[in-house]
Amino acid sequence: MSTSISGAFEPSRSVWTSRQTVTALLLILALWAVAAAVWPLTGAVVPWDSKNQFYPTLRYLGAALKNGEMPLWNPYHFSGHPSAADPQSLLFTPTMMLFGWLVPEPSMQAFDVVIFAHFLPGALAFVPLFRRRGWHPAGAVIAALIFMLGGSATARLQHTGMILSYGFFPLALLLLEEALDRRSYLFGILFAGVAAMMVIGRDQVAFLCALTLIAVALQRICAANAPLAYLRSRLGILLAMGFVGAALLAVPVILTLQFLSTSTRPSFGYGVAAMGSLPPESLATILFGNIFGSLRWTYDYWGPDWHSVTEGTWTDRATNYLFAGTIPALLILWHGIAGGRLLAREFRFFLVFGLVVLLYALGRYTPGFGLVFDYVPGVDLYRRPADATFLINIFLAFAAGYLVHRYATDGLPRWSPGRLPAVRFALPALAVILAAAALAGALAFAAKAGQMAPALQEVGIGLVLAAAALVLMARFGSSSRWRTAAALVLAVVTGGELIGRHAASALNAEPKERYAVFEQLPPEQLQGLAVLKAELAKRHADGEYPRVEILGMRGPWQNASMVFGIEDIIGYNPLRLADYERAVGPGENAEDPNLRTFPATFRGYQCRLASLLGLEYLVLDRPIQKLPRHFPRLSGAEPLYGSGQMWVYRLNSESPRVYVAQKVTPVDSEAALDQQELPEFDRASEVLVDTDSMKALGGTYAEAPVEKAASKARIVKFERNALTIEVETDQPGVLVLHDIFYPGWEATVDGVRRPILRANLLFRGVEVGKGRHVVQFDFRPTSLENLIAAATELVDNDEEPVRTVAAAAR
Repeated sequence: MSTSISGAFEPSRSVWTSRQTVTALLLILALWAVAAAVWPLTGAVVPWDSKNQFYPTLRYLGAALKNGEMPLWNPYHFSGHPSAADPQSLLFTPTMMLFGWLVPEPSMQAFDVVIFAHFLPGALAFVPLFRRRGWHPAGAVIAALIFMLGGSATARLQHTGMILSYGFFPLALLLLEEALDRRSYLFGILFAGVAAMMVIGRDQVAFLCALTLIAVALQRICAANAPLAYLRSRLGILLAMGFVGAALLAVPVILTLQFLSTSTRPSFGYGVAAMGSLPPESLATILFGNIFGSLRWTYDYWGPDWHSVTEGTWTDRATNYLFAGTIPALLILWHGIAGGRLLAREFRFFLVFGLVVLLYALGRYTPGFGLVFDYVPGVDLYRRPADATFLINIFLAFAAGYLVHRYATDGLPRWSPGRLPAVRFALPALAVILAAAALAGALAFAAKAGQMAPALQEVGIGLVLAAAALVLMARFGSSSRWRTAAALVLAVVTGGELIGRHAASALNAEPKERYAVFEQLPPEQLQGLAVLKAELAKRHADGEYPRVEILGMRGPWQNASMVFGIEDIIGYNPLRLADYERAVGPGENAEDPNLRTFPATFRGYQCRLASLLGLEYLVLDRPIQKLPRHFPRLSGAEPLYGSGQMWVYRLNSESPRVYVAQKVTPVDSEAALDQQELPEFDRASEVLVDTDSMKALGGTYAEAPVEKAASKARIVKFERNALTIEVETDQPGVLVLHDIFYPGWEATVDGVRRPILRANLLFRGVEVGKGRHVVQFDFRPTSLENLIAAATELVDNDEEPVRTVAAAAR
């Protein structure tokens, strides 16, 4: 059978039997189970961000739910963090909420299995996606395997949020197609629900997958025989899908945008995004996975990264890894490009999709990315166009699956004898040129790094596997019955290769002992933690709530405070409040003391702002005498525990968490932070109130009290989303709480709502009258009042975006 370059060829539809459907589903499930078992069987866990950030976040979520609370606010992270607005909090992901509720304290390996299970909705959806197209079951199996185990899916398994978004895409695609084809409101509502679960992660993978689904709907409309009639007949369904999706996403999206506007990452400039572009040389990993040493446990990677790319890059061996199997690479080069089968009409949308996401991932290496960055809404919210490699893997899954289908039904590709010789050889020549260019670029990196021998060894292994697959396909290509068996062999061999190379590989696994802080601490750290927790428990019993800084401890310690219930003033999170970052200088990483900064407002651990924060304990990986040179000198710190790689100090700089001030001094908080200056004031009787909050003051306060007031304030109840304070004062004043000021907090005094003031640059205050009072602070970010205020602020934002291309032209 011939293949047309124009793509007009439409292969006959094959009818799947129920047995074929069940077999395909069971085979996918079986291979998923084999892959998932490799981590626990080898004593490994998915490392890095998975355990440093997402696992403690899940533990915090589970502990809150077990205690009957929703973890909207996290007091144990950067002195207070709006979990409800953080896309990485897992709070709005229904599957993770259910997991946290059912298993509040899961093991790390149970967490890994649950995250890995999020591949299954998408992987299993390939079966009905292929069945409704009449594509061969073996193609569905190989597509599902690549989706689960190929490229970024396993290379970036540590990026839990992206995996959760990615896993739902094929299922959302299936439901969208069913809704439009059946004109079914039920399928439309199901699509909206699944698409919302995909988008709820609010990461770039979710963003790009959402754009792809919009493109699918538009393509369906435009490709119809009567586009306007098609649109009219399905307009109600489209509106219903949009309404349900918007309703499900409105609250988390508004909260996230509210957070971003006050965070360290409100948006990114083009230069930042350019550094996150996929280096073109990385495309060689589609053909030969380990050609740069990406899978070597010695971590001597020699491919494109920050030290080998002249123009600079923030990508690494995981981001740049695209391998989806030797047989899929062979099929794409031989059957797909040289044979022209990727040009078939029925695959044309996926081909365009693959080219678009490839160009997007390449970013600055393509001429149009600047225009995309400037004019496509939402692109400037993300710093790494190379995140599109997840979608490249989706394209590779569909392409390999489709080509297996074409082989099983039509045999080897052949050209019509009537074609011009120049046209007949153009596509094979293109395939050879692409493969040669990729190989040459990769070997150039290997030669520069002195790693030519292992690179050539990887090429040799790949060529041997490809040759064996080529012989198999050629040998059985003429018989329809044997082609089906050969197609199944190709799928199973690809599954075996992907499991053998990628399951618990150097890209996604480390021994679980490296994360022992969550399960079995070494004796020296266990003893140090016990000393610290005993100190804090005693202070809490007295109504005092001091804070701690955990710095320099190994990776998982960075957010361990969430698990241990310790109010840490730093942590590990790319999203932090900008004002807090400017004032305290915690940085994104709490593992390396060299990255800790000390702005003028926070000159050291005994400065005034440290005192206001209530910072009274330090947990370090070394004695204070061995801290880096840029650290301010620390005198008077009392060692409570010290051994090996854990040292606990008490700073003896006690400062009240709450107090009542009778003197009010206006201050422009933003100007003070810009100037890195904390104005002088009496921390016992005076408060600095932000100029924007002054109009909310109901009382009149003298520049200085006539006489010293007698006042007491004590925290009597401490919860994740609420604090209760008992106050007694013989003069009206402002109750100051040294907890982070953030929209969504509400205050009541004796049950009566009062406005919250921005106090002492970063904190909260509320007016109280003379006498005894009970003051309650509650975090209600989902209140209608806060949501309307956040949406209004977003709509009223008239800041002009920076146009990269226009700026460059000037």
